[in-house]
Amino acid sequence: MIEIEEEQNQKIKALLIGQPEVPLAELEGLCKTLGIETVRSVNLTRYEPSPAYGIGSGKAQELCALAKELQADAIIFDYILEPRKQRNWEKLSKLAVFDRQEVILRIFSARAQTKEAVLQVQLAKLEYSLPRLAHMYGDFARQRGGNYGSKGSGETQLELDQRQVRDKIALVKKELSQVVLDRQTQRKKRDKTPCPSCAIVGYTNAGKSTLLNALTGAEVFVEDKLFATLDPTTRRLNLKEGGSILLTDTVGFISNLPHSLVNAFKSTLEEAKNADLQLLVLDSGDPNVFEQYKTVVSVLEEIKADKVKRIIVLNKTDSLEAESPQAVRLYAKFSNAVKISALNHDGFEQLTQKICDSLLGKVQNLIIPTEKHALLNDIRKNGILLTEEWLTDGIHVKARIGQEFSVLQEEQKTYGNSIFVAESNENSPNLKRIKNRLYSILEPYFKLNADAETKE
Repeated sequence: MIEIEEEQNQKIKALLIGQPEVPLAELEGLCKTLGIETVRSVNLTRYEPSPAYGIGSGKAQELCALAKELQADAIIFDYILEPRKQRNWEKLSKLAVFDRQEVILRIFSARAQTKEAVLQVQLAKLEYSLPRLAHMYGDFARQRGGNYGSKGSGETQLELDQRQVRDKIALVKKELSQVVLDRQTQRKKRDKTPCPSCAIVGYTNAGKSTLLNALTGAEVFVEDKLFATLDPTTRRLNLKEGGSILLTDTVGFISNLPHSLVNAFKSTLEEAKNADLQLLVLDSGDPNVFEQYKTVVSVLEEIKADKVKRIIVLNKTDSLEAESPQAVRLYAKFSNAVKISALNHDGFEQLTQKICDSLLGKVQNLIIPTEKHALLNDIRKNGILLTEEWLTDGIHVKARIGQEFSVLQEEQKTYGNSIFVAESNENSPNLKRIKNRLYSILEPYFKLNADAETKE
């Protein structure tokens, strides 16, 4: 009984195969997250686009012999393996064979918790498996029957299953569209409140969830593994000066992310697109940090989230020596970045200050006429009122009122000396409308303030 239990708990062993001069450390990390033990990693000396195996048949036989010698249970490729080649490799090796894309899908399937994430992963798996159903069938694939001159031989079992998968894909897409509508409704309700939003984006395992926990006191699952968290989590961050922002932890990015996953998770990734600010978190200690930055930027461009204002955050600086070549290159490349350690809470004051300046605007000094004292309520609702002092020449105010965003070119209405920006554009974020409206109301009083400073 004990031997059976030990056999069930035994880890799957895999031989990893990658393209020439492409490090396999990331694939090893993905396998570790999935609970697969790597027995050896092999880089091909050259890649031949042969139709059978993608490499020469002699080299393929050599790798299969190596897998048997190492007692591997599976062979995993670091690049996309076409269904026909996957089928040929399985016949040759008599082992389970799959690629990097399937590893990521399996991780996502294990990590998904919310209904939306489960549906998204299910859709990606169905679309991935559809062209690969053929290798599951042998000689009994065809339904035989029918006489000459009468009915045909009928559909193959493969064709029946493919039709069922397509029907299932259509059903999941329908369910997912309803979930997306629910998410959009929730977002509209959230946009009615003048609370700015900030999305934490970055490469997987860069420390995004740790940063969210440290800033907001959230209890998001954290582990030193790729894709430790999958579902987006939003928490409120209260600021020292008053007011608050919504901080969202998004799913991590990775190089060669399957397009089926990008398409399936578009509604989740929209959190980064619809945010007023992005915190792009990078792992300072990772030697591939520059390639990871390019990957994140390219994915943001793909989902059309590259136009959002962005702050670069260099995380895990405690693991980086100040004068090391890595640090010198990193600080030269990202000179305006905020250096933090989410684990030790280092650099948080500078980070929150930069978030405030970007979302709520820099501190402004105003002199508001006493008869316009009702404007103080607008500042309290839509900005942060730091100090107010009632003097003979007016109300001296120090406040954050935005205008880090460009004024929208929309229909304008004049009301006294103030200009209101009409809220006719439903596609523009609510925060931008509120901030521009508030700034336009108070803009005449900046001039009064400037004149007062000049006289002094």
